[in-house]
Amino acid sequence: MSLSKGNGKSKREVLDSNSEANEEEKSELCPGFKDVDAFVKHGFGLVLSATKASAGLPQPGDEYDFYRSFPGFQEFCESQGDKILHCMSQIMHHHGCRSHVKDQNKLTAVEERFDLVVDSNDVILERAGILLDEADGVNRNQKPVMPAGFQPPKIVVSSWNRKGSSPSSHSETYRLHHTKNIARPQLKFKEKIDNSNTPFVPKIFIKPNAVKALPSYFTNKQIRNERPEDLDVPAALADLIHQQRTQEHVEDMFAHPYQYELDHLTVPDSLLSKPEPQMYKPIAETKLSFINSLEDLVELNEKLCKLSEFAVDLEHHSYRSFLGLTCLVQISTRDEDFIIDTLELRSEMYILNEAFTDPTIVKVFHGADSDIEWLQKDFGLYVVNLFDTHQASRALHLARNSLDHLLKHFCNVDSDKRYQLADWRIRPLPDEMVQYARSDTHYLLYIYDCMRVQLLDSNHGQPGLLQSVWNKSRDISLTKYIKPVFTEDSYLEVLKKQKRSFNTQQLTAFRLLFAWRDKLARQEDESTGYTLPIHMMIKISEELPKEPQGIIACCNPVPPLVRQQVNELHLLVQQAREMPLLKVRETWRPLWDSEFPEVTLFGPHDTSRASETDLPYFSSNGRAEVLALELINLFETAVDYFNQCFLWKEPEVHDDQNSPSVTQMKARRIIESFENPFRMYLPSTNVHVNKNAKFDPSSKIFEISKRWKLQSMEQQQKELEAKQKAKEEAKQQAKKAESLQNVATVRQQAAVSAKRAAQKIETPASEVGEVTPKPAKKLKSSEKSQKTETPSQTSFKPFDYSQSDLKVFAGTKSKDNSQFDPNRQGQGFKKKKHTSAGNRSMSYMAGKSDRGFRHNWPRR
Repeated sequence: MSLSKGNGKSKREVLDSNSEANEEEKSELCPGFKDVDAFVKHGFGLVLSATKASAGLPQPGDEYDFYRSFPGFQEFCESQGDKILHCMSQIMHHHGCRSHVKDQNKLTAVEERFDLVVDSNDVILERAGILLDEADGVNRNQKPVMPAGFQPPKIVVSSWNRKGSSPSSHSETYRLHHTKNIARPQLKFKEKIDNSNTPFVPKIFIKPNAVKALPSYFTNKQIRNERPEDLDVPAALADLIHQQRTQEHVEDMFAHPYQYELDHLTVPDSLLSKPEPQMYKPIAETKLSFINSLEDLVELNEKLCKLSEFAVDLEHHSYRSFLGLTCLVQISTRDEDFIIDTLELRSEMYILNEAFTDPTIVKVFHGADSDIEWLQKDFGLYVVNLFDTHQASRALHLARNSLDHLLKHFCNVDSDKRYQLADWRIRPLPDEMVQYARSDTHYLLYIYDCMRVQLLDSNHGQPGLLQSVWNKSRDISLTKYIKPVFTEDSYLEVLKKQKRSFNTQQLTAFRLLFAWRDKLARQEDESTGYTLPIHMMIKISEELPKEPQGIIACCNPVPPLVRQQVNELHLLVQQAREMPLLKVRETWRPLWDSEFPEVTLFGPHDTSRASETDLPYFSSNGRAEVLALELINLFETAVDYFNQCFLWKEPEVHDDQNSPSVTQMKARRIIESFENPFRMYLPSTNVHVNKNAKFDPSSKIFEISKRWKLQSMEQQQKELEAKQKAKEEAKQQAKKAESLQNVATVRQQAAVSAKRAAQKIETPASEVGEVTPKPAKKLKSSEKSQKTETPSQTSFKPFDYSQSDLKVFAGTKSKDNSQFDPNRQGQGFKKKKHTSAGNRSMSYMAGKSDRGFRHNWPRR
């Protein structure tokens, strides 16, 4: 029993020890490490020791090459390198990365291995970050927790992109129907598209239904083929040059070919009377013909010439063409619908002029403003006797004037606008796009009838309102296509709409980018929006990137042509950054619209309520400033001439006259009343100008200031000579005044001595006596010019010596005797010590010497 008990205790102890060992193993993170901190501490120690060991290796260069020359060192490095690469391959293979580290080309082995290590580090660190997030309780793949019953809203781009307007139907969004890498139809055109920077010349050369014959210029267009010198010149420019050579009239080139017919068009009474609306056929029962050959187009023209009215609409594409392309023309009659592939029949569409210009056939359009221009630009087609349902809708004051509203109002048809912005260059056209294009004209004739009835009913049966719609439609027919022509100031029109405040560098960058965009778009036949959109161009102009990568960063998404021409754009931006930095006034905000809205009669030349700095500032290229300076010089010349002719000159104002004369004041007021009207075109005085720009010969500021200096050089030279002459005269007068002052003082002293001598003799004078003047004191600087006293005209009175101060004649020693002794007068006068510079005596002034005894004087 005791043995069994002992065995049981030993078994329990063994089980307890085994369980404790298992618990310790389970508590350890890795074999030999209890927790993460111990593992990290051990790992940091190994990394530190490896770093120290690597620092002890030979440095790359001569030291490493020296050790490499020993075979033992070379074998050791190769063996250790293979072990390290093998270890790295295992780690990379464990994490699912490329692990072929050893199998590399000898030439590019180092670079390829480095790239593999970098990629593997990124993958490993990303996984470590994900695991750490999960350990913290963050799951990146988990969807956010939303409240019960919450449904995320569907994104709707715009109202046209929504299907179903009833409250019960759910709104549905659609994508634009377009294709990438579509073949450009411009390459198949027989006549090359003219994107040159010249005015548009009509393409018509045959004028059906003409009342006035077509000018000879259009009928003789084939003469161009006989001018080999103009083959390399754009068609419009070559024709203009030919007109100048032959001295023919150029007005015919740009005139409307059917101007005379439309001016003399009269609407018949049948079209001004109340019609009976003819119901349209269901669209499923109406025949549809797709015209893509010349024979079908001729047959269609014959059918249209037999009708009294038909409806027309166009589908246009403008994103991948500079001037735009008319891709489809839809025509609907009362019984049939037609769709013309104008990309295939572009050069033969002129055939339809026979039906389109027939004044007896009504052509019904909706919003024909752009359609008329597109027909002229692409096909040379013109419309006579047009009725625009958009103008009729405006005359009836309907809620909306769009075609979908008219379809809903008159036909109760919901239009499908999914393909309004589709790419109509797609061939073959999908059925959905064909049905959309067909529906635009299928119901238009019925709407035309209904609107004529309502126009007459709203005007109490009078045809006045209906006649006004016909007149407005005729004015639309007279519209002429105007080709966009690039000028130096074209960018200002775009900048006015943006209302941005640019400095000179940003404005120069915008101007250069605008010119580059226009030139490249014409060359590549791409739209300016495809080449470089406006908002991207403004972003580049504001940022002025220093590197090509900065230009790419300003565009999102990057246009293909920008990516191709990024280096050229970078040069343009650098050229703009070299301009002097100035602040440009917003010229697109007129002063009379913003500053003085309450003054109804305020004009741009009214400067009575504005300061000179608030006037408009034109800073295109300096020509306006030079012109303004010339006008200012002319104005000042006129004022000088007025001064010379009508104002008499007064003598020059001397120093002793403090105020000008009455005549001079009057002349000054008259001259000041002239306000110069041309100073408003000069730059503002409060504009900050860089000091370096004023002295930089390459800057525009230096050039303008140099022009101004050259123009006013003579005037400045005259003013300088006048100033120098005035200074010299002032110096001479000052010297003369000083000399006169000194001479006058000596003469006065001599006169005093003579008078005293006369008093000594005491001989009565027979003439009028003069009062003995006192010794004159030194005059002040402001009273240099003395006035001589005129002799008094009063009766003679003897001088009373009892009232005189006899100490003046006593010298330095004062005498008690107050009686006058004539024998001592001269001696006392000689002994006078303190005499001023102005009263210096002519006689010797006796005084006591301070040099001591004679034997102490220095020898010579």
